Amino acid sequence: MRKLARILAALGALGIGQAHAAEVSVAVAANFTAPMQRIARAFEQDTGHKALLAFGATGKFYAQIKNGAPFQVLLAADDETPVRLEREGLALVATRFTYAIGRLVLWSKQPGLVDDKGEVLRKGAFAHIAIANPALAPYGAAASETLDKLGLLAALKPRMVQGENIAQTYQFVATGNAELGFVALSQVMSEGRISEGSAWLVPVSLHAPIRQDAVVLSTGKDKPAALALAAYLKGEKARAIIRAFGYEL
Repeated sequence: MRKLARILAALGALGIGQAHAAEVSVAVAANFTAPMQRIARAFEQDTGHKALLAFGATGKFYAQIKNGAPFQVLLAADDETPVRLEREGLALVATRFTYAIGRLVLWSKQPGLVDDKGEVLRKGAFAHIAIANPALAPYGAAASETLDKLGLLAALKPRMVQGENIAQTYQFVATGNAELGFVALSQVMSEGRISEGSAWLVPVSLHAPIRQDAVVLSTGKDKPAALALAAYLKGEKARAIIRAFGYEL
């Protein structure tokens, strides 16, 4: 990891030192929308480079990259997709690193509906529960694993409303189409606390760690802005923003 950090720092310095600012096309996991928007603004202010952001499900981004989508950097919601792209020759070796570890939360916009132990799942005082597509979204896979470990997956399936990604899942709950749902902590945290409603922070023992890896794609080779962004994400300013949204590092 130290060697990788030195490589990224050196590459990033090359990008930052360019006389002319450049653009980098970035595919960003939906759960990382808010922090990445803030990081992108700071990145442009500090380096002059502009990050063009697209948000969505990691599984869909993988398919698009395989089909030639011109993204130069991927910020995935898992650690498996970047490895797969690296093995397939679609990502640059030695540029992959974990930029955040996500936390899953059961959330409702209604105050008092979700208790701090998640017992609402057993009491069943709701008609619909939202979950991201487990086949496409790592947070959905974590939610499914959580329900399975609790012995509730089969019982709750008839009430599930499935989002294409974690952003759509959040919208189901925020608009009241589902009384509660499994979302990313970063989507409901503001200034270090849950901004509204009620929530249960899912214990990490109930699902595999949500390690989120970034990687520079092959299309980002020799692109100063892509290499600079990879380095910037490892810097303290970006890390402070990431921590502020409830991610672990």
